[in-house]
Amino acid sequence: MRERLVDGLYGLGWSAVKTLPEPAARALGRTIADVAWRQRGKGVRRLEANLVRVVPDADQARLRELSRAVMRSYLRYWMESFRLPAWSKDRIRGGFDPKDVHYLTDGMAAGRGVILALPHMGNYDLAGAWVTTKLETPFTTVAERLKPETLYDRFVAYRESLGMEVLPHTGGAAFGTLARRLRAGGLVCLVADRDLSASGVEVDFFGERTRMPAGPAMLAQQTGALLLPVTLWYDGSPVMQGRVHPPVKVPDSGDRAAKTSAMTQELADAYASGIADHPEDWHMLQRLWLSDLEPRPEPPAGGDTADPGPAATPGQGTAARPEAGPIAEAAPGPEAGPGPEAAPGPETAPGAAATPLPEATRDPVPGVSTDGAAGPAGGPPDPSGSEKT
Repeated sequence: MRERLVDGLYGLGWSAVKTLPEPAARALGRTIADVAWRQRGKGVRRLEANLVRVVPDADQARLRELSRAVMRSYLRYWMESFRLPAWSKDRIRGGFDPKDVHYLTDGMAAGRGVILALPHMGNYDLAGAWVTTKLETPFTTVAERLKPETLYDRFVAYRESLGMEVLPHTGGAAFGTLARRLRAGGLVCLVADRDLSASGVEVDFFGERTRMPAGPAMLAQQTGALLLPVTLWYDGSPVMQGRVHPPVKVPDSGDRAAKTSAMTQELADAYASGIADHPEDWHMLQRLWLSDLEPRPEPPAGGDTADPGPAATPGQGTAARPEAGPIAEAAPGPEAGPGPEAAPGPETAPGAAATPLPEATRDPVPGVSTDGAAGPAGGPPDPSGSEKT
């Protein structure tokens, strides 16, 4: 019953929101964002706990102001995404203004495969539509299989309508297909700022440890493709902004694991630079840092006593090891523990109960990109605060 409700709500979004005049859709998104922000559910509290790392000097009033801006940005993403299938090609071409796109176009002109790797910022669906429309360049991405299957089919059909090839994230099969596309000089787009599974690569991110997907770095090593970080943001105008960062190069020395670690850290540094400049457009409403996860339970007496190291709870992230080619974060499982939450701030208005959006939100491996993400299951949870389980 719940799955049918989620599927129906997404279907309603695509069928109804895209028929609204743009000012009305924008106002609707802002209203939903503000109601969810005032309610201050689990997702908003988690968002504020994450933002503390990004803007450690912010006082409580600034933190609340910033979290409201993030929620408005997040709902702008959804309103735009519901309306994108109805946008004209001219509207798509004029809706995104990326800087330093020459890194992408020069690589493609040289016949080299290119990987665009993004954090959960801005609207990667719009950026992806811009790539296929303005640059007339098709690309391949990956999407987590969602439940119900009809919801997954909706997201695949939606992204394919924008000119993207969408692969299901099933084991290592998608990795092989992506590698073939890159060796043929194609473009691959992945959202790659969260992988709390054991296969994720540990990196420093805003002064703390987290894990990010190994896939982008491994694909670059195995195929010789150019690896480009991309960050996206809004500036208050109808046009989304973005930046293609300089290439992440494969180190000259070290084994595959060492090279993957160094390259993934460089991706994390590029993401951090963009997020620090535009924290209001980083839509991370889930746990991200390892310090927010509960430690793995002690093994039973007589069991293996080897130190397992920090680990995510079962179901959090993919089970595949790096050799299998994790491509982007997997759909998160149950949260690993309470973790530190930001202290409640003063409410600026009485909070009417928010109408929760469906739990499935931006997916784990999406890809659009300039983008990456694809849809619902692995990205931030719904604004009402109910996290994906």
